[in-house]
Amino acid sequence: MTDWLGPQEWQAVTLSLKVAFWATLLSLPLAVFVSHALARWKFPGKQIANGLVHLPLILPPVVTGYLLLLIFGVNGPGGRVLDTLGVGIAFQWTGAALAAAIMGFPLMVRAIRLSMEAVDQRLEQAAATLGASQLRVFATVTLPLALPGILTGTILGFAKAMGEFGATITFVSNIPGQTQTLPSAIYSFLQVPGGEAQALRLVIVSILIAMAALILSEIFARRLAQRMEGA
Repeated sequence: MTDWLGPQEWQAVTLSLKVAFWATLLSLPLAVFVSHALARWKFPGKQIANGLVHLPLILPPVVTGYLLLLIFGVNGPGGRVLDTLGVGIAFQWTGAALAAAIMGFPLMVRAIRLSMEAVDQRLEQAAATLGASQLRVFATVTLPLALPGILTGTILGFAKAMGEFGATITFVSNIPGQTQTLPSAIYSFLQVPGGEAQALRLVIVSILIAMAALILSEIFARRLAQRMEGA
């Protein structure tokens, strides 16, 4: 693939994988926590919280990117705080990871929440009556039974991060080798005469990565289901 892709194309592929990996890894623990809260807890403003979680799915991605720029840009409140800590994310790959994580977060939460809601609460109650704490019930009962949904949510979040364009290009621009991911590279190549071949190669790479992720998720889900049936 290194011979088939040019330097700029290869940079876009590796950067996209890097962004998608960190976006998924860092948002997964929060997605599990939020999913459990929405599935099991009762608290004031639950519907509002649920709406805020899924808001990136409804808003145009450019709006999400612009809000991120207002908050975490150089002159934004979040940007100034991070700047004092020596951390910058606007117009850097870390900002692309943040944008991708936010856009993929609702898909992760929805898949994980549905899986947790499908867990029989009588099993959780039985564990609690045996003296298990809420944290232990979650770790030993809820979480293992919800693993298929967690896996699905992880794959969806990763795929969304790989394909994120609108919020990313608005927040971190389209800088080759620094913030140019697969979608923005495809867009750039289509804007110049003779760039169709490069764009097509990246489209093929995107399809291959997406198909590989789906196949792996299916394999892992089947193995997990077999282990749970055999347990």
